[in-house]
Amino acid sequence: MEHHENGDCRFLTVQKLLAGKWSIVLLHHIEEGPIRFNELHRRLEGISQATLTKQLRQLEEDGLITRKVYAQVPPKVEYELSEIGQEFKAVLEQIETFGDKYINFIKSKKSE
Repeated sequence: MEHHENGDCRFLTVQKLLAGKWSIVLLHHIEEGPIRFNELHRRLEGISQATLTKQLRQLEEDGLITRKVYAQVPPKVEYELSEIGQEFKAVLEQIETFGDKYINFIKSKKSE
């Protein structure tokens, strides 16, 4: 593994960023543009509001997304990729490509 001058491994760094069960899926939905909490919750079957809140806070703390609060009633909050989060779009595309190939691989193994 390659290490930076301070001893941190690039792969471990990214693995820590994406350690949350929902991180990659959240980033995929947020990459489409600003999105509200309730819309994310609707799109992700099986995630509790508490878990969604926790994952969004972690992604925000890690700097991958931004949270914009509008001063209105009822409160409106939108999430979108940060500048460094935008850099992750290419990775998401590669994950999607690999995911498709792997699904086809698994299907072909089952049909043997």
